[in-house]
Amino acid sequence: MDMFFKLLYEGIVQSLGQLTANKLRTFLSLLGITIGIFCIIAVLSAVDSLEDNIKGSFEKLGNDVLYITKMPWNEDPSQNYFKYLRRPNATYKELEAVKARVQNSSLAAIQVYIGSSNLKYKSSSINGAFVLAVSYDYNEIYKMEYDYGRFFTPFEFESGADKVVIGSEIALNLFNTLDPIGKTIKVKDRHLEVIGVIKKSGKDLINPADFDRGVLVGYNTAKKLVNVKNNRLFGTNLMVKAASGADLEDLKAEVTSVLKSERKLKPYEQANFSINEMSILTNILDKFFGVLNLVGIVIGFFAILVGMFSVANIMFVSVKERTNIIGIKKALGARQYFILLEFLIEAIILCLLGGLIGLGLVYVILKILSSVFGYTMFLSLKNISLGVGISVFIGILAGLIPALQAAKMDPVEAIRK
Repeated sequence: MDMFFKLLYEGIVQSLGQLTANKLRTFLSLLGITIGIFCIIAVLSAVDSLEDNIKGSFEKLGNDVLYITKMPWNEDPSQNYFKYLRRPNATYKELEAVKARVQNSSLAAIQVYIGSSNLKYKSSSINGAFVLAVSYDYNEIYKMEYDYGRFFTPFEFESGADKVVIGSEIALNLFNTLDPIGKTIKVKDRHLEVIGVIKKSGKDLINPADFDRGVLVGYNTAKKLVNVKNNRLFGTNLMVKAASGADLEDLKAEVTSVLKSERKLKPYEQANFSINEMSILTNILDKFFGVLNLVGIVIGFFAILVGMFSVANIMFVSVKERTNIIGIKKALGARQYFILLEFLIEAIILCLLGGLIGLGLVYVILKILSSVFGYTMFLSLKNISLGVGISVFIGILAGLIPALQAAKMDPVEAIRK
């Protein structure tokens, strides 16, 4: 074993000496491997970072919530847009039926998008805030946290009190450093008292629970602002959270049965609503990220292929240049495996250096992108290991034939040359 490590050490020293003696040749050989590793690992790391960011934001809402809407999430809405548009919106009456009759649910809530509104507080104003009419359990389904204040009490909700919960960006623009709680703002020509400020959303790339520019009013309060039953103007989302330990498919079946009953549809008739869940979106994203990964791997493969042939060519040149030295070593008793190992190590070190430079570039680029866009992008240990592994593998492939050629040389013929 000691002999092996001694040979390995000597092989590494000699290989580094050869690489530093021919700097331009070494640089040109490194370039292909560096570009290939950079392409593959950069794409894989970017996709991993995006996937982690987006799926993380979806998981905040949980995978145990059903979303009942007009349109399915896994279909291009433009294909059957008018068919889905004619479907009725979910209603508050249907929400109450689901709460009363669905056994596998723990929470249910409704959200009605009632348009955008200009908001005003004294001389301060903000344009284009989105306004949502929500039911009482909405707060629990979205697991809301607050910088100031709270959500609606049962009494405030049932009585349709003139209260409002606002997003952090709205609070900052309207009140600056003032405490927003207890202040009255104008929403859709009605004065509402601020009782809560929702905590600022994280820097997720896609955040389905981003309320920074949102205004929440109770469903009964919204009736004073608009006609919430307008099927054409407003989009409605009915949400049902599964009870602990309940099967999501059983919950779907129950919700489907209750809603068909409420809409006077027979059990065998096609539903005029869509039941969606977060897994639909994550499956779509998996396919999208799979394509991105494939593109990066294909581009990187061709770059590495060019680099591999470049390294192999350099190794053949190196063998030819050192033919005389190889002959002397063999004449002095060097075994074939030592000569083989020497040239293999040289090829592996060359590719490994190129790979490490590529990984270093990926790390720097991801850090720059993270600071520019504000989203965490990372180079994982898995991708580092993959980059190193590919580099070593390419080194073995590129150096094997030249190394075998060197190892099999006849010492007498080699010395003559």
